[in-house]
Amino acid sequence: MALLRSYVSGGWHTAADGGVPLHDAATGEEVARISSAGIDFAAALEHGRRVGGPALRELTFHQRAALLKALASHLREHRDELYALSAKTGATLGDSKFDIDGGIGVLFSYASKGKRELPNDTVYVEGNVEPLSRGGTFVAQHIATPLRGVAVQINAFNFPVWGPLEKFAPAFLAGVPSLVKPASSTAYLTARLVELIIESGILPEGSLQFVAGSVGDLLDHVTAQDLVSFTGSASTAQKLRTHPAIIRHAVRFNAEADSLNCSILGPDAVKGTTEFDLFVKQLVTEMTVKAGQKCTAIRRAFVPASLLDDVAAATSERLAKVTVGNPTAEGVRMGALASLEQREEVRRSLKALLDAGSVVFGDPERVEVVDADAERGAFISPVLLKADPERSEPHEVEAFGPVSTLMPYTSTAQVVDFAARGGGSLAGSVVSADREFVREVVLGAAPFHGRLLVLDADDAKESTGHGSPMPQLVHGGPGRAGGGEEMGGIRGVLHHMQRTAVQGSPAVLSAVTGRWVTGAPRTEGDVHPFRKSLAELKIGDSVVAGPRTVTQEDVDHFAEFTGDTFYAHTDPEAAAANPLFGGIVAHGYLVVSFAAGLFVSPEPGPVLANYGLENLRFLTPVKVGDSLTVTLTAKQITPRIDQDYGEVRWDADVTNADGESVAKYDVLTLVSKEQP
Repeated sequence: MALLRSYVSGGWHTAADGGVPLHDAATGEEVARISSAGIDFAAALEHGRRVGGPALRELTFHQRAALLKALASHLREHRDELYALSAKTGATLGDSKFDIDGGIGVLFSYASKGKRELPNDTVYVEGNVEPLSRGGTFVAQHIATPLRGVAVQINAFNFPVWGPLEKFAPAFLAGVPSLVKPASSTAYLTARLVELIIESGILPEGSLQFVAGSVGDLLDHVTAQDLVSFTGSASTAQKLRTHPAIIRHAVRFNAEADSLNCSILGPDAVKGTTEFDLFVKQLVTEMTVKAGQKCTAIRRAFVPASLLDDVAAATSERLAKVTVGNPTAEGVRMGALASLEQREEVRRSLKALLDAGSVVFGDPERVEVVDADAERGAFISPVLLKADPERSEPHEVEAFGPVSTLMPYTSTAQVVDFAARGGGSLAGSVVSADREFVREVVLGAAPFHGRLLVLDADDAKESTGHGSPMPQLVHGGPGRAGGGEEMGGIRGVLHHMQRTAVQGSPAVLSAVTGRWVTGAPRTEGDVHPFRKSLAELKIGDSVVAGPRTVTQEDVDHFAEFTGDTFYAHTDPEAAAANPLFGGIVAHGYLVVSFAAGLFVSPEPGPVLANYGLENLRFLTPVKVGDSLTVTLTAKQITPRIDQDYGEVRWDADVTNADGESVAKYDVLTLVSKEQP
């Protein structure tokens, strides 16, 4: 059988020792062999730092996002090949799509977020400018820049495609190269994934490396600029977290560990309700998808004591319809566990759980299978248990397979307490249409969970389900779940970057961030900024327009024309009694409209469209007779890499005759890159 290759230091590496065998989870046949013998791990990390890092940091966020999109499209064309190989891990086609399509979806999601939420720049500006002095000459800004190391990513066996891609995407978008190490039992699927990526030539060299086999002395060589992300058991996470090099260099360490996730059925969801059926269906799904080998699967199912028998019966009825067997056989709904070793681990955990309860459905030792040998393949029956929630075992022992435990509760406070006894979980769900019950459970359970799903008739059709991590949302949890966070949209990107507070003058901050800061120099020239293309426009280009005097006729006309007859604009007596105004004031939107009329350049030119206002604040009331002046300054310029135009953010400051700001906001426009 083929020996899996690693990709390190710019080339493919084949171990000389022959490796150890990896087996088809369903048939027991040898699929491949694996070994990392001979890899120079120090050199691999240095290659990522010297080659991959600089290449990525030369690209803007938008350029990296475009590469992620191209990579996702490339991998999507090879899904059938990956599906076929995934079947050898014990996965049905549905399981394979969950893993493979889910991983590709993460790439698409981060590509989209990078384009929409990050600048077309190499530095990320976070938050508002912080004034540090009365005169405004000393200010500060938080920025985020990519770490200069490598993101070491150690993944679990259960998601050999989604696992690597959900870690890789935010690291790549941040500008940090990755070194991927999959769990051995399913590493042949990850190996083919990486081969497809490297063969595509889409990524800069050094931005992705791959280790098939043991990590050897890899962690001995990590530095303060590197990161380590781990998915797996809590015991292994603890061992890695306390590695001397990780402690010595305060290496950023993120763990996503096993957790005893729960689902809670509300007292209102009696038999016959939509929510009752949703709870049972979700429980069976979470037990059987990927043969229950999901870090987010439901391990503890809490139901009102009065509904325990009904739920047990309904769940058993559904489980009886689940066909187990060769994942490629027609009609099979649940395949095998990833390995025979994993099956033995599940059986050992089941013995501990049975000390605290009893079997409701299934047999841990025997299962009927389709088109397969039940003993040669790593097959096991779905097992539903019933236990006393006051016992410690259901809250401490996880059987990482198609196993869940039903437990009764008698009050909202009690079920919140039971949920917390898991010691920290990745995901929980509440199935109920009772909003007060849901609120109490969510607020009570939230400190112990990374994610909570509320499932009811309203969202059921579009819900992604209890066990589906989403790239927009954090994936992680406190305590036993590892105490880390992955994905979470841009949060996952920022995890790979260093936040730095930069202090200086407004001019210095503008130069560092590439954004005009109030107090920095403005440039007023003979050419109106709206007459400049993106290539000609510079940060700080400005126009001052006005004044324009606001008349009573203006206010009356605006009120009549728009229908905004709020008393402060139309009733002198009532307006005079208003403690904020003391008389008739102009509409805020009239002020904004007048400002636009002052700063606009009406002739056709490079400005294509005004597509919004942001951060609008009305600061000082405008009275009849006040004269308005507007100063418009180019604040941020963002070319779009796939369009012939870009976005310009303008600082708009409308002032009265005394120089007081009456309104401040950002104007957003689309501007051609070249003169039309």
